[in-house]
Amino acid sequence: MQLSDRITGSFVATLGVLAAFGGSRLPPVPGQDVGPSAFPMLIGIGLVLCGVLIVLGIGHSFEEEAEADLAAVEGPPQHAQTTKPLSYRLRALLPPGLLLFYVVAVDRLGFVPTAAAMIFAGALAFGAKLPVALPLAAIAPIAIHLIFYKLLRVPLPAGLLPMPW
Repeated sequence: MQLSDRITGSFVATLGVLAAFGGSRLPPVPGQDVGPSAFPMLIGIGLVLCGVLIVLGIGHSFEEEAEADLAAVEGPPQHAQTTKPLSYRLRALLPPGLLLFYVVAVDRLGFVPTAAAMIFAGALAFGAKLPVALPLAAIAPIAIHLIFYKLLRVPLPAGLLPMPW
């Protein structure tokens, strides 16, 4: 089933309008220039912009060029296998499963170990090799913790591995 770009773009733009509207209704934090409304409004404006670009078909020619290049390299398209293996289909359950794992484990383990396990599992499941998945799982949670703790001033659960800052 294929949906028109006008339908999907309109849906993305509507989602952006709703996100921006919901963010604008959040109360400001006294004494801070950037409050809780900033990020939902920024994401909403970005979604509206992307939705409008999809509706207008901007960038569609890039897809056609890429498909033509791929066809030139691989030859004419062959009939795809109609059923995917079970392991391939179960990958769709990984993101909600990882979110559930986060909710259950973050208070006990802390943010850094929980995020490291999530990133490692997600990277391996979606095709990353071990030499890429391990450093990503080691560095990304620390960087994310630093951004949330220092820049956004949002405390994250310390758990088993508290950060030194």
